[in-house]
Amino acid sequence: MPTVYVAVASDVLHEGIINVIAAAAQLGEVTVGLLTDEAIASYKRLPLLDWDSRFQVYSALRDVSRVIRQDTVSYRENLLALRPDFVVHGDDWLVGPQSAVRQEVIDILATWGGQLVEVPYTKGVSATSLERDLRALYGSPDNRRAALRKALALKPYLRVIEASNGLAGLVVENARYEDEATGEVRTFDGMWVSSLCDSTFKGKPDIELVDFTSRLATIQEIMDVTTRPIILDGDTGGKVEHFVYNVKTLERVGVSAIIIEDKTGLKQNSLFGTDRPQVMEDPHVFAEKIAAGKRAQRTRDFMIFARIESLIAGLGIDDALMRADIYLGEGGADGIMIHSKDKSGTDILTFLARFREKWPDVPVILVPTTYNHLTERELAEAGASIIIHANHLLRASYMAMRDVAGTILEHGRSLEADSMCLPIKDVLAIVPQQ
Repeated sequence: MPTVYVAVASDVLHEGIINVIAAAAQLGEVTVGLLTDEAIASYKRLPLLDWDSRFQVYSALRDVSRVIRQDTVSYRENLLALRPDFVVHGDDWLVGPQSAVRQEVIDILATWGGQLVEVPYTKGVSATSLERDLRALYGSPDNRRAALRKALALKPYLRVIEASNGLAGLVVENARYEDEATGEVRTFDGMWVSSLCDSTFKGKPDIELVDFTSRLATIQEIMDVTTRPIILDGDTGGKVEHFVYNVKTLERVGVSAIIIEDKTGLKQNSLFGTDRPQVMEDPHVFAEKIAAGKRAQRTRDFMIFARIESLIAGLGIDDALMRADIYLGEGGADGIMIHSKDKSGTDILTFLARFREKWPDVPVILVPTTYNHLTERELAEAGASIIIHANHLLRASYMAMRDVAGTILEHGRSLEADSMCLPIKDVLAIVPQQ
């Protein structure tokens, strides 16, 4: 009997997939190559169901003879192992980033005379449209809170960017880059709610002046219109007695993680470096604050990261490594952020090399604002787990607003600013409900 291979990535079993599998069954014995969680996460949102659950679903289908793992977006490994007579797929991959995968399938099949059969796309039904309907589930507190830890387990590194209001959240949620040559799809894995950006958008200095209630309102504004995990910049965390309650609140509303820094006294932004006094907290005292926050948690999902400011304060790599050991060992921190304003990035790379010798699996967050000549991939290969682009939407929006305001003043009318502004009909389309 002819053999047929069908690769499936969706964990939403819909009419379109059923049609493809039914068409495959007309050609022969069907093997479903079920993409792993890691493979799905490499180019789209995290699956709602894990691989074992999806295996049970697809194994129960009448037209499916067996289900196997497909470890990558590429079909190559499974096709060479199975040498099927047919591969069946919907005809929705003729163009776009999947077209490169399609061509690879055709080339491999040609080596033994196999055939690609494409089933007409089922109009009006797709995993993407169904995902929109499931938006409330993706954005639920439990699912969103757990998403960061889950993504860390599935992806080689995570890409996060600052969002400081609902509009910025929508920009991050919908940002997408497709490389048609390689088929790679890039999106942001999460949002960083920065104290610097939150304060600046409110016209206030970044000295912990904006209180927790106001920070929480910003978070809720973003959560109302997005689904991706949120990491909160928690400054120093404040008093231990306050921190434990704030952890409970953040965990309850669905925030995935908080990062607190090991400085004390009036906050001075790290990018000032030693130009401003950077007073470091006693590491054992700071570790106890972390431990108190961990004891206050109700779920395993929420994460507390220790932000180490040794390089900012000019104390060196040995001090940073010493503090990391204490925060992870005594404090039970889920991971660390190592911060630096050195433009070369040399100190960060040296720290990572030494840190990974002792802590190979602990998540490490980098904020490469000053050493952004290094690519995300380079930083990940050096040992970074999460890379945060910490203030770029704020900086871009200020420049745009300043230039439009100046143009209107210059010309005494807004005509010359039209080319600098989004058409009003597109503004109305930003928010889906409109």
